[in-house]
Amino acid sequence: MKYGKIVLAGGNGYLGGILAKYFSSMADEVIILARKPQTRRNHIETVVWDGKNMGEWTSSLQGADLLVNLCGKNVNCRYTEKNKKEIFDSRLIPTQLLGKVIEKTKNPPKCWINITSATIYRHAEDHPQDELTGEIGKGFSVEVCKAWETCFFETNTPNTRKIALRMGIVLGLKDGAFPRLLNLVKLGMGGKQGNGQQYMSWIHEKDAARSIEWLLNHPEMEGTVNCTAPDAIKNHVFMHSIRKAFGRSFGLPAPAWLLAIGAKIIGTETELILKSRWVKPTLLLNSGFEFRYGKIGGAMTALSRQHQSNCN
Repeated sequence: MKYGKIVLAGGNGYLGGILAKYFSSMADEVIILARKPQTRRNHIETVVWDGKNMGEWTSSLQGADLLVNLCGKNVNCRYTEKNKKEIFDSRLIPTQLLGKVIEKTKNPPKCWINITSATIYRHAEDHPQDELTGEIGKGFSVEVCKAWETCFFETNTPNTRKIALRMGIVLGLKDGAFPRLLNLVKLGMGGKQGNGQQYMSWIHEKDAARSIEWLLNHPEMEGTVNCTAPDAIKNHVFMHSIRKAFGRSFGLPAPAWLLAIGAKIIGTETELILKSRWVKPTLLLNSGFEFRYGKIGGAMTALSRQHQSNCN
């Protein structure tokens, strides 16, 4: 085994499942910190915590090679005051708690990666935003990201290297944004959204996992790192790519006014669809990381083949 212990805090969701499966074949143990117990499978063990209080789970961090924090309420909801508070609390409270535990741990994790969001950058249609020259945006989702990263870096963990991983839309069939977009395509509604000119920064789920392992093995990398494929594309191209890969020649477009009505009906915000996220992973590229799915065509072909395999 290449690694001893990998800990995934809040790892019972979609991305946590991807990471648990990825690391289970190369680590002695993968520990998921979750609110509900799960049956142990292979090298994957679930340890119960509430994300708010110290308890027996704290021993899980001892001697870990890597801690990945995936905690956070899904932002795919209406921004009511109640939901806003839950979005903030579900990110800040577990992050502060993990920091306090690491401060007191004799043999703390070597590396701590907080999965944050590439939406921290401004609406960009003019040029890509990277870790070196990117401009921070405005609005509720940006304020969440800023508070989250501030909370993360404020924790005193001198023996633990820290990375805030600003991740784009993760593409996979099991969950996340992609299955919902694919359903629109299958229903004939997979055209451009809004004017279709907004950029979408994405990453294939396998590259998301590979990039995290890469960061673990490159001790010179720390601070904020963008985790998106280098091929950010406009929304109309993205939707066309899905239609092409999944054999749909036509997709009805959804103008902004219709999206606003639909967002209210399904309980979400149009910002999640209409904001232009043009993000470049400069630090990963400069470090020599090679994306297996760097272009949208290759990523869509892989997802289509996987989908066909699942259906057979």
